[in-house]
Amino acid sequence: MKEMELKYGCNPNQKPSRVFMENSSELPVTVLNGRPGYINLLDALNGWQLVKELREASGLAAAASFKHVSPAGAAVGRPLTEVLKKIYWVDDLGELSPLASAYARARGADRMSSFGDFISLSDVCDVDTAKLIKREVSDGVIAPGYEPEALEMLKGKKNGSYNVLQIDSSYVPEAIERKQVFGVTFEQGRNELKIDKELLANIVTENKELSEDARLDLMIALITLKYTQSNSVCYAKDGQAIGIGAGQQSRVHCTRLAGQKADNWFLRQAPQVLALPFLDSIKRADRDNAIDVYIGEEYMDVLADGAWEKVFREKPPIFNREEKRAWLDKLQNVSLGSDAFFPFGDNIERAHKSGVAYIAQPGGSVRDDNVIEVCNKYNMVMAFTGIRLFHH
Repeated sequence: MKEMELKYGCNPNQKPSRVFMENSSELPVTVLNGRPGYINLLDALNGWQLVKELREASGLAAAASFKHVSPAGAAVGRPLTEVLKKIYWVDDLGELSPLASAYARARGADRMSSFGDFISLSDVCDVDTAKLIKREVSDGVIAPGYEPEALEMLKGKKNGSYNVLQIDSSYVPEAIERKQVFGVTFEQGRNELKIDKELLANIVTENKELSEDARLDLMIALITLKYTQSNSVCYAKDGQAIGIGAGQQSRVHCTRLAGQKADNWFLRQAPQVLALPFLDSIKRADRDNAIDVYIGEEYMDVLADGAWEKVFREKPPIFNREEKRAWLDKLQNVSLGSDAFFPFGDNIERAHKSGVAYIAQPGGSVRDDNVIEVCNKYNMVMAFTGIRLFHH
């Protein structure tokens, strides 16, 4: 098939809409179920590139959770701790396959943003992963293949309308890519930059001890940024992104946004949160929302309104600012990637509050000396990659 007609474009008023190949090639995507839309396919194709590169760089199964052409989460298939199983709502599923673990991590990094996501998988979708996908709210999935039982399970989702796409893993796009804006055609060479450990060789700080775990996390952060709408910053730890700040005009706003998401990810693991007495009838999405409210500054207002009775069996104790700060101080050895240079040391100050110990960024700012100085103050390790990763 060289062409696929779509229901509409980005919005219902944008018709007609289709995807097609300009040359004689077949589309690299086969629809096994459902009817994907314009944004679904943008998410699917960006997500597939991300997980394919994560797989190649790490040697591990990889997954991504995409929303509106930026990842909400990305991860490789490292085993989950008991705490992570609990905060990702998979503690009832037993031991997960590496691919399912990767998606649990990708989905769990920022569960609010991942609600209604498009899923990308690096490997053939197995039954473990399909079981996890089936229970979450999402628009569709793209993978290089599906186990028969997994495919049948996914086809039954959303009353049979769930989008299941199969990508031709051998497909190689043309070296030149084009798009139109306002009737004007833009053309550029594809970003074929390979992100690997060699990209992290130029360490410019006094501390030059970059652990293997940190190298993996920095690669995950950089590959994630390669497919995130710019400006963007990504915090990563233990084989997964834990906070992604996308599409901000200011670098420090990216750092703050991603840092807040990383903080929320870690606060979900605090004993006060793990012990929340949810009503048995509360669904996972409502629990996620309630947790975000509980760890937020507005929880005092919610308690005053008595809204807790709709979610909890009993009134939970206040998780105050001092307690949250004390818990966040335990977050350590976080890695941070940036798609362009840090222009000021305030970015590093903010990153330090979220446990960042390792940084990869292009370098090249007139204030590089100031940024390095702040890193040295906190004994951080920072590598200059020399490569910008803007994506639009």
